[in-house]
Amino acid sequence: MSFLIGQHIYFRCRGSDRIKRREFITLLGGAAAAWPLAARAQEPNKVVRVGFFGPAFTSPATIVPYQAFVTRLRELGFNEGQNIAIEYRNVDDPRGPFVAAADLIRLHPDLIVAFGPEVALQAVVGASRAVPIVIIAINYDPIERGYATSLARPGGNITGVVSLQLQLAQKQVELLTQGFPDRTRLAILFDALSADQSLAAERAAKLLNMQPQMLKLENPPYDMAAPFGSAAAGGAQMMVVLSSPLFIPHHRQIAELVIQHRLPTMFINRTYVEAGGFMSYGVNFPLMCRGAADYVAKIIKGAKSEDPPDRAGCKIRARRQPQDRECDRPRGTAHVARPRR
Repeated sequence: MSFLIGQHIYFRCRGSDRIKRREFITLLGGAAAAWPLAARAQEPNKVVRVGFFGPAFTSPATIVPYQAFVTRLRELGFNEGQNIAIEYRNVDDPRGPFVAAADLIRLHPDLIVAFGPEVALQAVVGASRAVPIVIIAINYDPIERGYATSLARPGGNITGVVSLQLQLAQKQVELLTQGFPDRTRLAILFDALSADQSLAAERAAKLLNMQPQMLKLENPPYDMAAPFGSAAAGGAQMMVVLSSPLFIPHHRQIAELVIQHRLPTMFINRTYVEAGGFMSYGVNFPLMCRGAADYVAKIIKGAKSEDPPDRAGCKIRARRQPQDRECDRPRGTAHVARPRR
């Protein structure tokens, strides 16, 4: 098994200007030996069963990446209802992710895609260690957490795409404070699934001489109004909403609260900005899912682990609303605008 670090990604801002940023995406290589799916995939009328374990389809933030995954598989010759079947289960199932993963394993998938936080991988690894797993890892490092032993030889049956959210959290703080250099009180909204990001964001804020106010949400479904009330009581002048799949169902309410409290706020993706939020800076998740589909296709075709992936890197997207100078309130919710020059 081998890793390949992506080459370059870009932060896009005014018009066609592009600024190189450090890597945020890592692609993992294949397993120590080719998984025996190729022969079965080539059998006449054989349908490969793929289990997809990811967030619920509650907003474009989750629907669009999955559609990108399916579209890429179709481009590679794998069509649902013909030679591939995709069984989807929700990592945020109210019964718990481990129960949902067990349901998925009972369908005997040939391969599993685990999209989201570490618990998505924990659940499917716990259910079966014999099935190849393609991860779209959000908010955790598979090497640091022990799923892979090293960059050179991680070992095991796991491959895929990793978003290194800690660096993103630091950059989100930096960009927001650059936009409002006269403000020093920063609220940071997070939960258990984004706790590592919160530490990185807090460190970045302190290095920039900011006064971070840590607002942790517990016991989902979350009461989103409460932390905004705490932020107001603490005199917060800006906010960073970190990346958690449990925030996604509340994206419209969060955007409304941002406007109500007149807080310039940074988010992980454009869904929040389109709902009325101020600014987003984060990974292009549809492109990550297309990369994961490449891995799925290679495993089905019997690719060897030592073959390096031919896709590397992912674009970082930035989006911002127009700003009312008098009240710092984003104007308009239907369209995303480029930053003013």
